[in-house]
Amino acid sequence: MPAIPAPVHATRAEGRFTFTAATPLAADPALAGAAAWLRASLTPATGLPLPDRSRGSEGAGGVELRLAGGLGPEEYRLTATPESVLIEAATPAGAFYGAQTLRQLLDPAAFRRGRTGDRTWSVPAVTIADAPRYGWRGCLIDVARHFLPKNDLLRYIDLLAAHKLNVLHLHLTDDQGWRLQIRKYPRLTEVGSWRRESPLGARRHRRFDGRPHGGYYSQDDIREIVSYAADRFITIVPEIDLPGHTQAAIAAYPELGNLATPLEVRTDWGVSENVLNVADSTIAFFTDVLEEVLELFPGPYVCVGGDEVPKTQWNESVPAKERIRELGLRDADELQTWFVRHFTDYLLARGRRPLGWDELMEGGPPPGLTVGAWRGEKCATMAARAGHDVVVSPFAETYLDFRQAEGDQEPVPIGSVTSLEAVHGFDPVPGGLTEQERGRILGAQAALWTEHIDSPRLLDYMAFPRLAAFAEAVWSGGRDFEDFLGRLAVHEKRLDALGVEYRPAAGPHPWQRRPDAPGHPRTRAEIDGTLAAWTANLRF
Repeated sequence: MPAIPAPVHATRAEGRFTFTAATPLAADPALAGAAAWLRASLTPATGLPLPDRSRGSEGAGGVELRLAGGLGPEEYRLTATPESVLIEAATPAGAFYGAQTLRQLLDPAAFRRGRTGDRTWSVPAVTIADAPRYGWRGCLIDVARHFLPKNDLLRYIDLLAAHKLNVLHLHLTDDQGWRLQIRKYPRLTEVGSWRRESPLGARRHRRFDGRPHGGYYSQDDIREIVSYAADRFITIVPEIDLPGHTQAAIAAYPELGNLATPLEVRTDWGVSENVLNVADSTIAFFTDVLEEVLELFPGPYVCVGGDEVPKTQWNESVPAKERIRELGLRDADELQTWFVRHFTDYLLARGRRPLGWDELMEGGPPPGLTVGAWRGEKCATMAARAGHDVVVSPFAETYLDFRQAEGDQEPVPIGSVTSLEAVHGFDPVPGGLTEQERGRILGAQAALWTEHIDSPRLLDYMAFPRLAAFAEAVWSGGRDFEDFLGRLAVHEKRLDALGVEYRPAAGPHPWQRRPDAPGHPRTRAEIDGTLAAWTANLRF
């Protein structure tokens, strides 16, 4: 089958179903959204109106989306015969994924936004029974380091939906930029949304581009983005990183920090020593921020960060030391847990589910926390055994900003090689877990951190085709890489039709290289050594 991700079960038969100008499209009212998306996606490319059968286009044949019992929340059945196409699902999400598969069965020109000539539109006679392995199939896009304009972000939502991914984790704030309008605190975007320059290549080379960089999403932009994603059955998880990765916020409101000297929005990559102070007023400030975040993002999860928090300033701060003493805490790690717990408790009280990175395991994770395990199997295993739900996102396997091959032809090569085959073979569940512990693995997400991805074109290059391989790993499992490569040859024609500037198998085009921006390639052994050092203080 040409579909990516590969369906769980597919059986071919003789013949094809051929679309005509009179082919009707019918749907149960509950599945009208999926039918509307299918019509809006296919009509511009095919020129076929797909008239609504309920408005007088009666007769045999056509395409029908029908409710059916006994199926899972994202499961569907697609049956194509020479006479008709039937998509059955128990939910609108299942019907939507069936509609996506129907488009994948057509000629790749069906992915274009307009007609390119006359052709016969048909799909093979086939029966597909399909359901995902995991409920959380996500992609993190870091819009804080390099801002992704709204229209480009909407395009990526379509790309995620085309690959049956259902979570977009938006990393909205960091040391290098604050990207979300907060009405109560306008300086977060007036000051915090832009920096005066950015590194050119890896930070070790100490090159800078001398160009201001910035941008942010207005609250109406966010409402539009959230609505657009929801129509494609994608949940957006906003991340407001704290108490570290907050220099942009401190630059806007210096009273949030620990120093008397003013700061600018960070112009370098890496981890800043500048973290939030632990004053009651700072906690109140970010509670206000989260209040507006909850207005904008109706999904169940909100990420509060908790990663890469240097404790230097807290260890030197008299108010922080006094907090530790008055609360009877052991050290600054436990102070971080105390700090973050204010926000996890707040979210839980508001009916939301807090998500935080696995560093929060170091001081004892707050109750009710879903753990984003990015530092390898050890952290995912610890979190699951401690009774926490886990989203697996190991940086050596799923961080798509890592280089794709050996050699200096890769643009801004950093990290170890994360190959297409390795991503396709990724399995989110660590070995050695009990059945109950395995059930706490919600799924996985790939990550597009953008320190070195400074344009939508480069984002395409780093994401694809690896994101297609990841989508298959979390939907149906990376079972046969050679089979995947055969289907990828067809899928690349769809990516071409969508205008995705993916990495060719033979290596980057000349214009996809970045000789002006040197990287910092590392071996997998070096990465594994770094992981071991980061997690040495964690005990099972």
